[in-house]
Amino acid sequence: MTKPKSSEANRTPDVYLLLAHEAYFPGGAQEINTTVVAAASLLHPQVRQPDGVRIHDLLTRGRRPGEIIPLATLTHELGGGADWPEVGDWEYVTTDLVQLVRAGRCDALSLGLPEIARALVCNGPHSHVRAYDAAADDFIVYGSAERAAVLAEVGAFLASLVTEQDLWPGDGLLAPLARPSRTGQEAR
Repeated sequence: MTKPKSSEANRTPDVYLLLAHEAYFPGGAQEINTTVVAAASLLHPQVRQPDGVRIHDLLTRGRRPGEIIPLATLTHELGGGADWPEVGDWEYVTTDLVQLVRAGRCDALSLGLPEIARALVCNGPHSHVRAYDAAADDFIVYGSAERAAVLAEVGAFLASLVTEQDLWPGDGLLAPLARPSRTGQEAR
């Protein structure tokens, strides 16, 4: 797998990871099946390491400020998941992140996405989701445009929350991955 070099110059700090997970019902309230965390939450010491640091590096490299990256997009970028073993165990890391959120050890946007919206963010950026419409007795195909609309809606909601204060990634964060810069010295 060929990856661009990472450095502070091409790492975007205010990026978010969106992950779908098994639903839970905090206090018997609405179903929570999707969570958005600050990328820096991957650097939390209670997240499996060095996997979290490596995923953070992949997540923040060359992104736009404020961008929300679904875990499925990272999987797509990693050859459909074939290259995950070189980066880290995403299942352990996402489980750790959900546990951090539930324990209040980092901030998150916790969502109960509808079935189609959740399916769209669980699949790669160019995937399609088919759903049967009983009223029309036909299948409806949802694709990239609908996925982008879901991410835009989540992004608008997140932007309204972080206007005054960004999501807190937790305390005691580890340093991001440092790689040699063009001059041969480590970038920090």
